[in-house]
Amino acid sequence: MIDTASIENLKNTIDIVDVIGNYIELKKSGANYKACCPFHGEKTASFVVSPNKQIYHCFGCGVGGDSIKFVMDLEKLTYPEAVEKIASSFNFTLHYTQGKGDLSESKKALESLELWYQKNLSSKSEVLAYLHKRGVNQNSIEQFGVGYVGESKDVVRFLESTLVPFNVSEEIGVLAKGEGGIYARLTNRITFPIYNQSGAIVGFGGRTISNHPAKYINSPQTKLFNKSKLLYGYNIAKEHIYANKKIIITEGYLDVIMLHQGGFKEAVATLGTALTNEHLPLLRKGDPKIVLAYDGDKAGVAAALKAATMLSIAGFDGGVVLFPDNADPADLIANAQISLVAQLFREQKPLVEFVIQSLASGFDLSNPKEKENAFDAIKSYMSGLSDIIKDSYTPYASSVIGVPISLFQKGQKKNFAATVGIQSKEDTAKLCFLKSLLEYPDIASIVGKYIHPSMLGEYQSHYDVVCQNDKEHELARTLFLREDIMVIDKAEMQKSIRDFLINFYEDKLKNITNDKNISTATKMLQIRKLKADILPRLKKGELIEHESIGVI
Repeated sequence: MIDTASIENLKNTIDIVDVIGNYIELKKSGANYKACCPFHGEKTASFVVSPNKQIYHCFGCGVGGDSIKFVMDLEKLTYPEAVEKIASSFNFTLHYTQGKGDLSESKKALESLELWYQKNLSSKSEVLAYLHKRGVNQNSIEQFGVGYVGESKDVVRFLESTLVPFNVSEEIGVLAKGEGGIYARLTNRITFPIYNQSGAIVGFGGRTISNHPAKYINSPQTKLFNKSKLLYGYNIAKEHIYANKKIIITEGYLDVIMLHQGGFKEAVATLGTALTNEHLPLLRKGDPKIVLAYDGDKAGVAAALKAATMLSIAGFDGGVVLFPDNADPADLIANAQISLVAQLFREQKPLVEFVIQSLASGFDLSNPKEKENAFDAIKSYMSGLSDIIKDSYTPYASSVIGVPISLFQKGQKKNFAATVGIQSKEDTAKLCFLKSLLEYPDIASIVGKYIHPSMLGEYQSHYDVVCQNDKEHELARTLFLREDIMVIDKAEMQKSIRDFLINFYEDKLKNITNDKNISTATKMLQIRKLKADILPRLKKGELIEHESIGVI
């Protein structure tokens, strides 16, 4: 792990303007810098960077944070990866806590094996001939780091020659110990290095070119390698995924390589496993549409149905492409049928439609009982969708199984009114007051005695952030970076608090007078309390604690 003090030293050393300026063009605007936001399309610059506060905030889409958060979001990296990326860019030496050495040794061993596998491939003419026969060109072999591993004894000998301890080789899933001694897990196979999203190698996949019953095998689960969270080719595809807002998920390594070779550079593959919920955080990065590109055989259809169901319920948008005649993407690209692949992608079936159609196809709809079972299965699936998506696809579902729309709508409650809100006109005085409290946390820590959160009305959430001194919150960033909201001089803050209270209680007095929902006796008591006690004391300069009043 990276030492916490080292991260703080990095933050104190770098300037957010320099970090963000490496990615986008910043223009000086008063005390801050502005640019068009890199996280959403816009023509008018609403992305603001504050060198004073060392934060950024977009007034268009709401993103914001510090230098590390910017690199995390833009590069789609984890926090440690972003820290290391920034440190590398600024030649800053990070320090690590105990345990970093083991991880470095593991990565070094994997990197050495990767280069050795690649070197082996260059001398294996029969393996190269197989790859070329499958349509894989030399550029793709090099780009994806394709290699070859031979006999087990050769792997053991290589690791010994590079002084990699057995415990490290075992931890990274390369060697294991059995009854016959130490052996290599991956032998006599074409190798495909597998990287995490930041480009670090974490394991290998292997494909046999003989008649071995296991066509593909992967590294076992290790501290670095979790096949249920990784996608093959993601490190190469991610730039295109983020740019084109699309990700193509296939079933095999060669499918990915050949799709990239054919120009479909958003392609990735699961690692010998079905798409799982553990993949979802990675798939959400960049908010792409998902294209499931599977073989059209029985197994491919089943895998597509499972994945499409999970993705649509999780709120993803996208579609399904099933390749016909037992072909796969790699075969079509190799046979120069790129235009057919492009057409199939254009004609993809939307995820929800595919699930509804696939579920219905499992029943004999001419049989009333089976139609009822199909209806139950589809309605159960659609109950997991959002209200709007469900409402949009109900006519399609009713037409597929031939039942009235009213059957799907029975028992459903629609509530669209809550999705629409009207923002009231800004109260600049309150915003200036709140921004000032952010600047003076010593005052903010005691002002809660006098000002109850409910007094702030629509700005109550701002007030909560201020009282918690949460300067990284989006609302705090907004206040910090809006130059039209001024900060009150600290010497004037007591007067400002008193003025706020006077305005609040005068408004309260007006509201009580016109309130028809309280009894006359209660109304007269509260009016007398406000007129004869609270407001006179405030106007004389006294601050009154809200708990002692009992009027609000």
